[in-house]
Amino acid sequence: MSEVETPVYRYFVSIKFKGGNKAYSFKTDDETIEYGDYLVVETSQGVELGECISPLRDISLYTSENELKPVLRKALESDHKDFEDNILKAKEAMKYCEEKIAELNLNMQLISADYTLDKSKILFVYLADERVDFRELLKVLASEFKCRIELKQIGARDRAKVVGGIGVCGRECCCSSFKENFDIISINMAKNQLLALNIPKLSGQCGKLKCCLKFEDDEYQEMVDGLPKLSSKVDYNGKSYSVMSINPIKEIIRIQNYDEVLDLTISELKEKATIHKPIVMKKKGGCNGCCKK
Repeated sequence: MSEVETPVYRYFVSIKFKGGNKAYSFKTDDETIEYGDYLVVETSQGVELGECISPLRDISLYTSENELKPVLRKALESDHKDFEDNILKAKEAMKYCEEKIAELNLNMQLISADYTLDKSKILFVYLADERVDFRELLKVLASEFKCRIELKQIGARDRAKVVGGIGVCGRECCCSSFKENFDIISINMAKNQLLALNIPKLSGQCGKLKCCLKFEDDEYQEMVDGLPKLSSKVDYNGKSYSVMSINPIKEIIRIQNYDEVLDLTISELKEKATIHKPIVMKKKGGCNGCCKK
C-alpha cells in the first residue's frame, strides 16, 4: 500500500471567534480566502466557525512554535444556520445545567455554555472557589444532551476576562481586550508606585489587584531605588526632617518638621541631605546573625 501524503500548506491566516478578542492562526492552501471571510476551522475544542481578519500570508512568515491547525473550508450557508441554532441551544443547555446544579446543591456558578459547530461537544464554564465534585452532574448532562460534555473551572480573573467591562480609566478591561496571560500582581507593586494602600481602589472588577499595577512596575522600581522611605528621617541644612511624600515622576520629595515644609529635588536631597536608614527590630529569641560570622 502506498502511504497517504501529508498535505503541504502554503499560507496561514488569523481568525477571531465570536465573543473573543484574541486572534488565532490557521494554515490553509485555499488561495481564494480573503479578509472578512467566515471559515470553518479545526481547533483544540473541536470544529468552530470564525472570521478571517488578515490576508493570506506565506507560511514561511509564521514564527511561533505552536502547531497550526487547518482551515477546513469556507463557511457555507448551512454552517451559519448551524451557528445561530447552536447559540439558542446553548442558552437552553445553560438553563438546564443551572437547574441541575441547584438540585445537586453544587457550589459552582455557571458562566457560559457553548456548542461546537458540529454539536459534538458542549463546553460549560463555571466559577468556583474550590474544587467541585461534578461527576453526578456530568452523568446527568451526558444523558440529556447525548454528546461529549466538558466542564471547565475558572477563577475570578478569568470570569472578568470572559464577561468584560469598562475599567475606572474609561477603557475596556485589559484582560478582555488584549492580555493573553495573567501576571502575578503583588501589593509591593503599589508600594513601588507610592500609592495609598486602599485595597478597594487598587482592585479591578474581578476583586483582585489591578493588572495595570504590573505595567510600569520595573520603571518605578528603578526610579525609587536609593530613595528614602516615607516617614524616614533626613538631616538637611543642620535640621532634622521627616519624608512626607515622594513624586518620582516630577522628581520632588517633600520633607517636613515642626517649623517648615520643604520641597526638594531628588538630586538636591542626595547631594545635600543625610538619609537615616530605618532601624530594623530583631525578633525576640531569633538569630541575630552571629552564627554566620
